[in-house]
Amino acid sequence: MALLSVPKTGTTALEAALSPAADIVMSNPPELKHLPVYRYTRFMEKMFDKATGRKPETVAVVREPIDWLGSWYRYRQRPELNGRPNSTAKVDFDEFVLEFTKGKPAPFANVGSQARFLAGDNDALCGVTHLFRYDQLDRLYSFLEERLELRFNTEQINVSPRRDIALSPEVAQHLRQKCAREFELYESVT
Repeated sequence: MALLSVPKTGTTALEAALSPAADIVMSNPPELKHLPVYRYTRFMEKMFDKATGRKPETVAVVREPIDWLGSWYRYRQRPELNGRPNSTAKVDFDEFVLEFTKGKPAPFANVGSQARFLAGDNDALCGVTHLFRYDQLDRLYSFLEERLELRFNTEQINVSPRRDIALSPEVAQHLRQKCAREFELYESVT
């Protein structure tokens, strides 16, 4: 089984909990840790298939899009980013989200896309075998404990700073229109 780590979905904590039992852990560089489905399929899946004669099942987590963006926004407000192009210290959440919806966002809002990360072949909405919602991680943990036949505990790691954020209704509507696939993906998980 391969866990694909969508950024800002709690997978760093899961990786830390499961790594002692894993055959392979790719935690650095971030480009390998956060390998999107299309790269995983092109490179890693073929390697596993050639070495073992089978393709592993894939697992990933998706987060509600506004909550996901809020986590990125808060994460990029860390003091160590002050003065850097990817800092959100001088922008409000509405501005961050509006910039995110642009074709080429400014560095502070260039956080990728859960929908693109998880897209399957032939424009399929999702290219992983098992997709879980961030707000229902208990289901993922139960699934993994059953499949892997092991018990594990997670600790919060890489947590974004706490901040009250609110998205104006107009910007929320704009986000839903411009990034409909993000919401479609999240809502497809039952």
